Amino acid sequence: MAHFIDRRLNSKGKSTLNRQRFLKRYKQQIKRAVSDAVGDRSVTDVDSGEQISIPKRDISEPVFHTGKGGKRTVVHPGNDQFIAGDRIDRPPQQGGGGSGQGDASDSGEGQDDFNFSISKDEYLDLLFEDLALPNLKNSQFNQVVQYETYRAGFQTDGVPSNLDIVRSLKGSMARRIALTAGDRRKLREHEEALEALRNDKHDNTVAIMELEHTIAVLKAKIAGVPFIDTFDLRFKNYARKPVPTSKAVMFCLMDVSGSMDQATKDMAKRFYILLYLFLSRTYKNVEVVYIRHHTQAKEVDEQEFFYSQETGGTIVSSALKLMQEIIAKRFDPQEWNIYAAQASDGDNWAEDSPLCAELLARQILPAVRYYAYIEISPRAHQSLWEQYQQLQASQPKLALQQIREISDIYPVFRELFKKQAA
Repeated sequence: MAHFIDRRLNSKGKSTLNRQRFLKRYKQQIKRAVSDAVGDRSVTDVDSGEQISIPKRDISEPVFHTGKGGKRTVVHPGNDQFIAGDRIDRPPQQGGGGSGQGDASDSGEGQDDFNFSISKDEYLDLLFEDLALPNLKNSQFNQVVQYETYRAGFQTDGVPSNLDIVRSLKGSMARRIALTAGDRRKLREHEEALEALRNDKHDNTVAIMELEHTIAVLKAKIAGVPFIDTFDLRFKNYARKPVPTSKAVMFCLMDVSGSMDQATKDMAKRFYILLYLFLSRTYKNVEVVYIRHHTQAKEVDEQEFFYSQETGGTIVSSALKLMQEIIAKRFDPQEWNIYAAQASDGDNWAEDSPLCAELLARQILPAVRYYAYIEISPRAHQSLWEQYQQLQASQPKLALQQIREISDIYPVFRELFKKQAA
């Protein structure tokens, strides 16, 4: 059994081991506080640490108390005002109401909620736990080839750390047996002959001396064979082979038309910031393509996607057409895992919504692994949702969710990207 001792230095005034135990023990309460904190943050402050507060009722533990000893006599008087089953009003609270969050108490004791801070890494780990890109597959060899190291037998030279001791000792034993087998056979024959001469009653002094000299020479020759030689050394050989890699691209399509007010755009940006943090923290080398659209669609960089003030009418199909063109030029579906997340308030030119559904069904969905449509609106579903919903029954790659208020963003995000069962 291996024992690992963590000798990393603790932060000032903190115990790393106790902190890890605490986070593990109250993980559900912390995750609930983290999910609540997402909606309270500004758009530019989603990826920092967090101040967590756990209610005292969630961390309180049962305690055994010593009861009153001795014999007691208690008299419970009856009354003529109440009978069994009557509901009694709460007695009026004594004293004035303070500004704190706790309840008033006449016992002089109380307990505040437990507050502590978690780091940025701990916050993001909890935020994106059990999430994954759906249907991700290793489908191709990347131009920047990635290699996997594997065992490829043994070799006669290498670094000491790769020395295989058992294999080397086996080689040493085989070499010594091969080099000394004939001499050992002669040694046994001469030792048997010497024993026979010593048991003979005749004077065989000269012959005995000759045999003893021959035996001594054979023993010295056998002993002269080294126990281990550089020829015996065997080193583990490692080779590298190219392995398929998961190249993935995420298309972010955001409606910036005039019907999207500032609050709706802020919710869309919050969703996309969560998506970007999730991709960059969970996967390596995932490309992100940003597309903004009103009556016209345009591929933009990250800065313009989140901060540009451009607006206009609404033609959603322009974004889908641009996405299809980019896929055809730069992202072969046979080599890339293609994903898309479209956020809109659903308000679209009436004649354009059927065209969007047609583009989605015939050109985009066959090429992508997963397509998520998020309608950001507190109102009833719009025409675009209705057209997409008709496709959903026959298109398992298509997912629809609605965000009505800021508190819905994180639950919707987890629902869209929850890890699928193997």
